[in-house]
Amino acid sequence: MLKPKQRLGIRMMKQWDIQLMVIPALVLIFIFSYIPMYGVLIAFQDYKVGHNFFSNPWVGFKHFESFFHAPELYTVMRNTIVISLLKFAIGFPAPIVLALMLNEVRLMFFKRVVQTITYLPHFMSWVIIGGLVTTMLSVDIGSVNGVLVGLNLVEEPINFFSIPEYFWTILITTNVWKEIGFASIVYLAAIAGVDPHLYEAASMDGASRFKQIYLITLPTIMPVVIIFMILAIGSLLNAGFEDILILATNPGLRSVSDVIDTYVYRIGISNFRFSYATAVGLFKAVVSVIMLTIANAIARKSGNSLW
Repeated sequence: MLKPKQRLGIRMMKQWDIQLMVIPALVLIFIFSYIPMYGVLIAFQDYKVGHNFFSNPWVGFKHFESFFHAPELYTVMRNTIVISLLKFAIGFPAPIVLALMLNEVRLMFFKRVVQTITYLPHFMSWVIIGGLVTTMLSVDIGSVNGVLVGLNLVEEPINFFSIPEYFWTILITTNVWKEIGFASIVYLAAIAGVDPHLYEAASMDGASRFKQIYLITLPTIMPVVIIFMILAIGSLLNAGFEDILILATNPGLRSVSDVIDTYVYRIGISNFRFSYATAVGLFKAVVSVIMLTIANAIARKSGNSLW
């Protein structure tokens, strides 16, 4: 009887052409993802640009302690967690709902038009998206203020980007609008794999379309949903960077917009505190890995996990 390693070797030999196709991707990952990882060592150094990498003085956890005692810590962590949770709570189920709705559309022309319209924002850069949103919400020429004033809902145009209470709503809405269409592609593909005979049998038993979605479609695509949920939980500290950097240009919004990534850019990189920036980034990465591991362990109980 062959040992597991021997069986694995035989399978790889039989799939040599497929394994050969994977090699370029593995090489790229190794070069651009693993080799640069030695750079995290500067989180434990007082790194100076131009000095030899290993000649910088080692300072242990000095930069981590500086971050944990920073006056901005509470604001940064609060904004990161709240924005991430809002993106997860609203942005994660949104493409699933869109995919379920599109699957119920029988007029193919209308379905293709909706898909194209919802996919398009994903392929636009955040610079373009930010410009569109800023123009729509501007005081002078903004269509939103024009409608609000025209309907006598407000007396004066609202300067949305100067009021902190509006920022989270603007940010989350913009993110959902940009990504909902593209994120629904995977779920549409999963729904397409559902056996049509299940729907026919349910229809003959008198199940409504809503019950068919609840009892057939959702359970069938649940493994895909769980996998993406695990990945989303592992990225909960990735509250965003480009979107916040572009939409929160007003310094008055910093109390609700400053997250870990923007804080690293503003304090660490812009002020040339590279060791400090690396320490904060490493802290975020470690927490993300822990959360990903916990989410995967919980999901494993349902029979669907990454590993």
